[in-house]
Amino acid sequence: MAKERSSLHIGFVSTRFAGTDGVTLESAKWAKIFENFGHRCYWYAGVAEKPADCSMTVPEAFFNEPRNRELNEVLFGSQQRERAVTDEIYRRKEYIKDTLYQFIGDFSIDMIVAENCLSIPMHIPLGVALTELIAETKIPTIGHHHDLWWERPRFLLSSIRDIIQASFPPDLPSIRHVVINSTVQTDLASKRGLSSSVVYNVIDFDSQQPALDDFNRDFRESLGFDPSDLLILQPTRVISRKGIEHSLYLVKKLQIPSARLIISHTMDDEGSDYGDWILETAKQQNVPLHLIYNRLHETRKYSDDGEKLYTLWDVYPHANLVTYPSLYEGFGNAFLEAVYYRKPILLNRYSVYITDIEPKGFDVITIDGFLTERAVEQTREILLDPERRAQMTTRNFEIAKKYFSYRVLRRRLSSLLYSFYGEL
Repeated sequence: MAKERSSLHIGFVSTRFAGTDGVTLESAKWAKIFENFGHRCYWYAGVAEKPADCSMTVPEAFFNEPRNRELNEVLFGSQQRERAVTDEIYRRKEYIKDTLYQFIGDFSIDMIVAENCLSIPMHIPLGVALTELIAETKIPTIGHHHDLWWERPRFLLSSIRDIIQASFPPDLPSIRHVVINSTVQTDLASKRGLSSSVVYNVIDFDSQQPALDDFNRDFRESLGFDPSDLLILQPTRVISRKGIEHSLYLVKKLQIPSARLIISHTMDDEGSDYGDWILETAKQQNVPLHLIYNRLHETRKYSDDGEKLYTLWDVYPHANLVTYPSLYEGFGNAFLEAVYYRKPILLNRYSVYITDIEPKGFDVITIDGFLTERAVEQTREILLDPERRAQMTTRNFEIAKKYFSYRVLRRRLSSLLYSFYGEL
């Protein structure tokens, strides 16, 4: 497909563009930069909270669609698949490929940004369909890879190794591969022989920091917290790799009666076993734990019952400390968010933090897989010393502004466009 205009029509493709997951959030940031360049962005997904005039929603492309879940249960955990399963994959692939061609035609798409759907095999038919479309059309494509399949244990044993090798990600001349950390860049080269660029996740550090206003000022009162409560926020989902137990133990060991642990996201993405264990552990340790996902939304609104639904951005100004004890992260959006809001952070030194973030010189409280008394004392010191806290958070903000801001993303995306089109 030849480009015939300087203003591109860029099509973002994924299984979901909705909610507050990293793929959805970073896609929106990329789109904002592209639109600032003068291009137009369009969206294809199984679930897409986008205007109808610039999006195409195909329910069968959603990773959590019941039939896709059933298919994944058969494909993973075994090394052999039946012929009927292969036929089913390609039957669904053909339908999805038809809808992708329709998307390209309806919106005159010049370039595709494949958001994680050619990276992690959560929707096999979509990945195969998109791979074939790119091969058939040679359409310029950026593969934006947030998670690669070998990073997740549940994808290591499968009956579709042949398909995964061909499409996750594919090796095609019109694809530029982009990863979000240097470790994956090395892995992609060594495991697949594919070169890639590193484009870190970013936040608009040049924008005015949201603060307390007429809508969010009553957050504490609305959720039953006292003005004097010490709110410790873990802005993650309730899944095992987020290490929530470390935050529980921190609150317990701080021995501050007013301390409250707040978890912002849901506990149903990977089953309820871990969430149930966290709830039971909090009860046994007598730690005040508050799951507030039912009071949060992507945008500010009122529920049908008239309750305020806040955004995560409304919670940060009320937090006294952010905990981020993840065992593994592709990058770490919550880390950047806490820095943006100038909040002190307790963090588990996950591998990507060690290789790509820590060398920049951030000042945070760290642990290495377990909570130490030293970390507890450091946390207590930071919470009780406003001057030290301000010094820490200001330093972190300035470092992040230098390395992880929109101005950096603009340069990276401009280079990617140049690699396809030269000067537009």
